[in-house]
Amino acid sequence: MTPTFRVWDETQHKMLQVDCIEFIDGNAYWVEASAADGNVQGGNDGPIGDNSQLKLEQYTGLKDANGKEIYERDILEYYYVTHGQTFYDPDTLGTVGGEPGIETTVIGKVAIWPSTGVVLTRIKAEYPEDFDSSNLDVPKMLHVNKRFTIIGNVHENPELLEAQH
Repeated sequence: MTPTFRVWDETQHKMLQVDCIEFIDGNAYWVEASAADGNVQGGNDGPIGDNSQLKLEQYTGLKDANGKEIYERDILEYYYVTHGQTFYDPDTLGTVGGEPGIETTVIGKVAIWPSTGVVLTRIKAEYPEDFDSSNLDVPKMLHVNKRFTIIGNVHENPELLEAQH
């Protein structure tokens, strides 16, 4: 897969397509970007590595439930279900108790971690009491797959990660 990028322009407050990119020393980059109509909209005007105007975001290689490409810093929604755990009495072979499952809609931010892959972080839940971070059965991150749906990105929809849903 050839790496694909998009860029958020902090000055114009809009997402642009990347036309040209050059990586230097693994951390710094120089980029030219344009709107969908092909008109060049921005570039790093300062020294190479001045990333203050354009925020580079990589395509994850995954698509959401609607076939839309998922990029870093997208905000995704997912219906999260666990089935809980049931304990059995070895004498009667009957149920003696159990832990309830979790069933809630969660949202979070996409991140690419070299050690883990494409994950959902900063997770918020529709019913926070069902998704209590002190519950050891609840993950701090989820691996992203095609069942997730893009509902925005951190630049245009930051409120989605701040609000309780």
